[in-house]
Amino acid sequence: MNISRLFPVTVVGSWPRPKWLLEALRRRREGAISQEEFDAIADEAVLLAVKYQEDAGVDILSDGEQRRDNFYSFIAGKVYGIELKTVAEIVDLVPDKSRFEMLLRSLDVPAYSIRNPVVTSKLRVGPRGIARDEALFLKDHTIRLIKVPLPGPYLLTRSSWVPGISDRYYQSREDLGFEYAKILREEIIALRDLGVFFIQLDEPVLTEVVYGPDQSQQTFMCAALFSRRNPREELEFAVELINETVKGVSGIKTGIHVCRGNWSRREEALLKGDYVPLMPYLAETKVDQLVLEFATPRAGDVETLKDYIGDKELGYGVVNPRTDDVESPQEIISRVNKILRFMDAKKIYLNPDCGFGTFAEAPVNTPKTAFKKLRSMRIAAEELRKLYGEK
Repeated sequence: MNISRLFPVTVVGSWPRPKWLLEALRRRREGAISQEEFDAIADEAVLLAVKYQEDAGVDILSDGEQRRDNFYSFIAGKVYGIELKTVAEIVDLVPDKSRFEMLLRSLDVPAYSIRNPVVTSKLRVGPRGIARDEALFLKDHTIRLIKVPLPGPYLLTRSSWVPGISDRYYQSREDLGFEYAKILREEIIALRDLGVFFIQLDEPVLTEVVYGPDQSQQTFMCAALFSRRNPREELEFAVELINETVKGVSGIKTGIHVCRGNWSRREEALLKGDYVPLMPYLAETKVDQLVLEFATPRAGDVETLKDYIGDKELGYGVVNPRTDDVESPQEIISRVNKILRFMDAKKIYLNPDCGFGTFAEAPVNTPKTAFKKLRSMRIAAEELRKLYGEK
């Protein structure tokens, strides 16, 4: 699956939710409104997010993940056998409770607003699918190409496996992982058949595997509280699950998004480290595109991709979603010129480092600033097309 123009502008997924949508999310969670009532409210928020993206000139857009409470825990409302628990509820299961609570404070993690999915029974996808309902509405309300982000199989396995609860229904974490891979593969095929252009599997926890191996350095990336294993084994397991998920899938673009956390605007609270330890493993995945962050200095130099990117496309993070400063088109062009030293222009997509509202109740920016950043990307892309052969 390819797009004809050079340097397509796209998003990683999330958009800041309006206050009235946050209220609706809360009321639905409390049972004060029905799913149908919530959907009517969320529809308006999606239309607003789509309007911002279209006006900014985004080529491949999302619904802003407006119906989701965050980028992965929303699955609890779509797949039977998963329950949401806040960090505050899960903390009782952590071996050293006082130490963990101190860590949450230091990392600026909103313990009562971020909710984590926990497998509490056998998994079964509900009638709305994982994202099929979202895609149907979006398809009816834009003529642009569509991207749908899905939580990746390793992320879901690592975050929702809780010993003492999940192992009553799945013999091992590996069994649960392959169940997720099967469920996600079926969802991807269904989304392809609905006309979705791009599926992005979110796997930000991979950076936690390599840069947070010590319990004292744990970042609470994606609530991975119970999976402290050998990094090499973890990365091999992640690659196996990702490849199992996309096995036999064709007719739709697939990608993996890997970042270093997006729950706080405080850069010092988020993980730091380049992609060097991950690249040999990401190179083994059978997806079309790697969606990576490079606008933050925490991500290191883009040159680290040179020996590993191969034939894959790059979703190039060229703006930082967490800052008030809007990157100029010239700054973005300079970043792109750097990677064009070793990559074909036809394989480069432009996107922010991550979403603008990964967690519904803890957005990292405002719609106004997010719009300006996307518009700057579009202006840069137009200039780049003139420079590199597209008229």
